[in-house]
Amino acid sequence: MRKLIIFLVTGMLWCNLGFADYHFRLPKDVASGDKYQLSLEKDFKKHGVQVVHKKDGHPVRAGKKSIRFEVKPGDCGYDEWWSDCKNDRERHELSGTRFGAGKKWYAWSIYVPKDFPIIYPTKTMLGQFYHSSVGPIFGFQNQNPNRGIGGGYHIEKDFVDCVPEGSECSKLYTVASDDDMRGKWTDVLVHANWSFNQDGFFKTWINNELKFEYKGRTLFKTKRPYVYLKFGIYRSFMSRWRNQNNIQDVPGQVLYFDEVRVGKSKKEVVGKLPPLK
Repeated sequence: MRKLIIFLVTGMLWCNLGFADYHFRLPKDVASGDKYQLSLEKDFKKHGVQVVHKKDGHPVRAGKKSIRFEVKPGDCGYDEWWSDCKNDRERHELSGTRFGAGKKWYAWSIYVPKDFPIIYPTKTMLGQFYHSSVGPIFGFQNQNPNRGIGGGYHIEKDFVDCVPEGSECSKLYTVASDDDMRGKWTDVLVHANWSFNQDGFFKTWINNELKFEYKGRTLFKTKRPYVYLKFGIYRSFMSRWRNQNNIQDVPGQVLYFDEVRVGKSKKEVVGKLPPLK
């Protein structure tokens, strides 16, 4: 009986942390307008994502709390369709609701600590918009391999230009440098029209300055076409860093997100966010 009670109490605590049924509940202090779940259901570590408090010394953009992500060497989850462990990847991400055609506003603030290690040429994604049966169509990378740059924020526009055949499928656009982001909060605002037609668009502002704009198709006619936001730390091609440095364990990384908002208007997602200091 004692073991049963311990098991039930442990299960309740695990659920309260937000891991029940792979859903992760975020308080209104840090997120609104969407619901989230673990990006990969199996072997998602407890340290992978935590809601933390300003009083404990954690950086916070507004309010009293923020979201802390951490990937340690070997943190590779899996589910019935995919395994990061078998595909040279590590991650801890949260995935949002699947949205179909229509206009959406998205906002988030990201904090890159001063000691955040750059693991270029490994590909590090710090946010992405994922299209069903296609893949990430707009990704926010921590490196620009086309220019040999590690650190910062670089939007990868992927797949949307693959038609007509022979056109370039992947392009990168630098929207913030490493110096712009390290040790401070960066506000990101996105306005997207998810559309099968040429009236689609994807616009991105960094600290209230328009840095990227794409016009054209943003939805593809797959079996169930939808797009959803994923954010956290996603590291691909770990072997690139290992081979370059001849070290097995790629350095762990920690960063913070706050004010993750999804809505139908700019006012709804930005609200009364105070100016950056």
